[in-house]
Amino acid sequence: MTTPASAVELTGDYDLDTTHTQLGFTARHAMVTKVRGTFAEFEGQLHIDGSDPTASSGYLRMLAHSIDTGVQQRDEHLRSNDFFDMANFPEVTFTSTSVEHVADSDYRITGELTIKDITKPVTMDMTYTGFATDPFGNKRLGLEGSVTINRKDWGLNWNASLEAGGVLVSEKIQINVDISAIKR
Repeated sequence: MTTPASAVELTGDYDLDTTHTQLGFTARHAMVTKVRGTFAEFEGQLHIDGSDPTASSGYLRMLAHSIDTGVQQRDEHLRSNDFFDMANFPEVTFTSTSVEHVADSDYRITGELTIKDITKPVTMDMTYTGFATDPFGNKRLGLEGSVTINRKDWGLNWNASLEAGGVLVSEKIQINVDISAIKR
């Protein structure tokens, strides 16, 4: 890792700082623009091994009812049976299965993404963005990354055809994470 922090300093267990972490997504709408959203309620833990990053791991749990795109009607539709069916599937989870050091501060995290009780492997490119002690004495670790998935692989199938061709909601969804985690 390219960092002033030592492997010993980095090694440990972390909790996501939910006030400084963003778990978001981007989808193309009507073939012409992008809609962005986040999950406002989530939790996550990381285990970081500074000496052997491949021994690191992570877990995220997002609550489907907390989806927020800034438009209440759209958010309610996303929470409905057409998409997340949050009444029956209230959580979206990600559990890492492997970590690969790619180069410098770049890593490849593979894990199991579960949406609507459908679990599939995904691989996310992540960048280690730093390690610091904040003014309150907390040891913080930063990571950011993204992955593009096909929402239909998880049963998020609803769509509407457009008169001029194409569809209302893209099948490809980009998931973006910007993580600040505090060492326990």
